Amino acid sequence: MVVREDRKEQIINAAVGIFAELGYYKTTTAMVAKAAGVTQPYVFHFFKSKEELFKAVADRAVQRLYDAFMQVEAQGNLIMESMGQAFKDLMRANRAEMLMVLQAPAISEPEIRRHMSEKFALIHSTIMRKFEESGMDDVETAAGNFMAIGLLIVTSDVLQLPEMLPFKDSNC
Repeated sequence: MVVREDRKEQIINAAVGIFAELGYYKTTTAMVAKAAGVTQPYVFHFFKSKEELFKAVADRAVQRLYDAFMQVEAQGNLIMESMGQAFKDLMRANRAEMLMVLQAPAISEPEIRRHMSEKFALIHSTIMRKFEESGMDDVETAAGNFMAIGLLIVTSDVLQLPEMLPFKDSNC
């Protein structure tokens, strides 16, 4: 069973980079199979479709984001800075996953849209909860602004336009 799960992770790891680089529509399961060093039928052994593979990759990335945010402990306005640092750390350590997830809303497939809507709602509610726990005021606005900045960070990274950011930080 360990070998089987290792192979599944190997496929997910290969898929992350390809989805992040080429996007959902240009990525094929044949490309993922080749990058993972397995056959395409073996990919379908674990994932019934490219859509299911994409969702598995997104789930892992969102779980990382959720875990990182849940570990942050800070009071008042320091929570936003601490959570921002957690996001930057994730961008450095798992850039492809973060890019893939934050670009996912552009995918028009209804099942992926629904799935990503649930994932973004989870992240939004997690941010709101952490902001509430810290004693921050107007958590709804702050959470929305925090997510908007995250999307802007990813956009500026993808387009290689750091001047888009309202702050200067070479560590993004």
